[in-house]
Amino acid sequence: MLLQPNPNSASGRIPLAKSNLDEYNPPEFVAFDVLKPRGPPDEETQATSLSVLSVDMRVTENKKDHNTDKYVSSNLIVRRNKEFTIIIHFNRDYNEQDNVELEFLIGSSPNENRGTYIILPIGKEKPEVLWKSRVVETQGSYVTVGVTPDASCIIGRFRHFVVVVSDLGKQRTERNTDTDFYVLFNPWDPADHVYMEKDEDRQEYVMNDVGIIYNGEYHDITTRSWNFGQFEQGVLDACLLVLDAGKVPLVFRKSAVEIVRQASALMNSQDDDGVLVGNWSGDYSEGTAPTAWTGSPEILLKYAKEGGEPVLFAQCWVFAGVLNTLVRCLGIPARVVTNFCSAHDNMGNLRTDIMLGEDGKVDKSRTKDSVWNYHCWNEVYMKRPDLPEKFSGWQVIDATPQETSDGLYRCGPTSVNAVKEGELSYPFDARFVFAELNSDVVYHQWTKEGEMKILNVDTSYVGKLVVTKKTNSSDYEDITSTYKYPEKTVKEREVWQNAERSGILPRDYLPLTEAGVTFEIQTDTVNMGDDFKLTLNINNQTSQTCTINATITGCVAFYTGVVSKTFMLENKAATVEASKTESMTVDVNASDYTPHLVEQGKLLFVVYGIIEETDTSLCTMKEITLQPPKLKITMSGTPEVGKDLSIIVNFQNPYNFILNNVQIRLDGPGLIPIKIKNYSQILPGGSVRYKVSMVPRTPGKKVVMTVLDCPLLRQVTNQLEIEILQTE
Repeated sequence: MLLQPNPNSASGRIPLAKSNLDEYNPPEFVAFDVLKPRGPPDEETQATSLSVLSVDMRVTENKKDHNTDKYVSSNLIVRRNKEFTIIIHFNRDYNEQDNVELEFLIGSSPNENRGTYIILPIGKEKPEVLWKSRVVETQGSYVTVGVTPDASCIIGRFRHFVVVVSDLGKQRTERNTDTDFYVLFNPWDPADHVYMEKDEDRQEYVMNDVGIIYNGEYHDITTRSWNFGQFEQGVLDACLLVLDAGKVPLVFRKSAVEIVRQASALMNSQDDDGVLVGNWSGDYSEGTAPTAWTGSPEILLKYAKEGGEPVLFAQCWVFAGVLNTLVRCLGIPARVVTNFCSAHDNMGNLRTDIMLGEDGKVDKSRTKDSVWNYHCWNEVYMKRPDLPEKFSGWQVIDATPQETSDGLYRCGPTSVNAVKEGELSYPFDARFVFAELNSDVVYHQWTKEGEMKILNVDTSYVGKLVVTKKTNSSDYEDITSTYKYPEKTVKEREVWQNAERSGILPRDYLPLTEAGVTFEIQTDTVNMGDDFKLTLNINNQTSQTCTINATITGCVAFYTGVVSKTFMLENKAATVEASKTESMTVDVNASDYTPHLVEQGKLLFVVYGIIEETDTSLCTMKEITLQPPKLKITMSGTPEVGKDLSIIVNFQNPYNFILNNVQIRLDGPGLIPIKIKNYSQILPGGSVRYKVSMVPRTPGKKVVMTVLDCPLLRQVTNQLEIEILQTE
């Protein structure tokens, strides 16, 4: 049995031991003010008194009307500021003189003044109540009542009672969980702060339950499918449990701004026992490797089932994928965004400081900042009533625990428009997001005398490309221009002036003397385990011949830019004529880097050079993602409803070493639950074949995704799109 969030509790972690899950029953609210009858009723009064026989929540009809019919739940799910109808069956014909009220309650201490206890007399006006009700139709003892939740009401699970008020007192229907209903945000309604105008956008950013997350490098983008699964059974309850476990006050649950800010903190466990434990160590033996997950439902349901115990483990795309599920599930438009060459500015000075030793090697002990190969965060779409109108729209939220904000590891919501314009004084965390996209990479060198000097500044390395999934497409959309103006334009200079007025330190290290010579590192796509050639292009833009001495350092690195091991150090010299380009080639041997590889197979090359004629220094760096081997996924059978269908996953070990503790995960939302197959080892040249059979139950486009994961090999993924046809 899946633990459900307590609809009566909005604050405090549920005091629940894992072993007590099946016995869990939420306490009921009983503190009603009940009118006492003046005396025993006479027989005539009893015969004419009104009572409720049943309440029909019209779940199927209402869910379809509210765009919630994809949620797998037997309870009604509605959206704010849109009417839903219920049918009340009385013991006799209903008439206008009858006094009947609807009561909706949420939280442990319902209060009319706080919007947690709503009393609606049917067929009568109650101006002080923002929820509305009306009698739609009366047919004898059956009354259809329309109810419209307020456009800014609390989202969550409400308890529902029908109350007959008479001289005898108040006769209230018994507690029935079948009449509980959920209220969500409404991006279809202009009165809701999360309103989106275009239906194609709503379909992509609210209703799409399978997406694509981009990673790799800006010049070699790779993809992985992700099952957001916001409609799957138990996921909505798990999302509300996250808010309960995080002690999010009910009053905050009216506001999309507050919900997403709280959610960005609650997604990580850094300081509040949130959903996921971040781990970049490479050792995932106590849990699941971040690269092994295929989607959010498995994570959220595990968190709920284990009573709010953080799930092991996550990295940025996992945090972003699960956060995307939570906010879409609650009705807030959201998307996962990838920023390539994303700065992590530990010093908070909008500079990424790379420290080099006298020999040109990266000084790991002194280099505290890093540039992530890619970093995934989320954007949510909403009105910002706390900011000027121009800063509404897409907002950045980020659950990956990097820096604290107001004492918690969280980030956002940050207006994308504010970041682009350098308006960094508005809430929340605009300065940190600006740094991720605009930091200068500053190369320093320690001299023999222990002094530090600036060698070079690269103002265009960070924030190379920002992408997200296109609407109704498997391709990516380049949204870099929504975050920043082109480099070295008048608008870019104006943005930096705005940023400095917002309190960032001025770029007093600019301008450095232009050397007139530039470095560029090039290489072809490289498969993991291959030898390859690295090309250094030296472009002399001066009118004089230049002699350059260059040191090329090769390091194994995590995707976060943190250096693990130096495996290569090459010294090269070249003479380049005026206005010419010369190329130097360096051989990189797999035998040198393979023993030191860490997850996702990243190599970082740093080039440090000196121009002899002017004693001017040059620096550049480049990260290369080694391509993992292929994981083949195919289909056999007939892709029709009710027909046998099989998915086959094939993998061959192309390496000369054994792959131990291999796991294959197969996930087909709407087709099959997650399947996991473990192999103790795959020998060099050996292969495995994993076949899963199924019978499709519903038609439409489906995505089957698979991941192979083991300690020596991460990020091996593939997906297969299948169109399931309706049987004639």
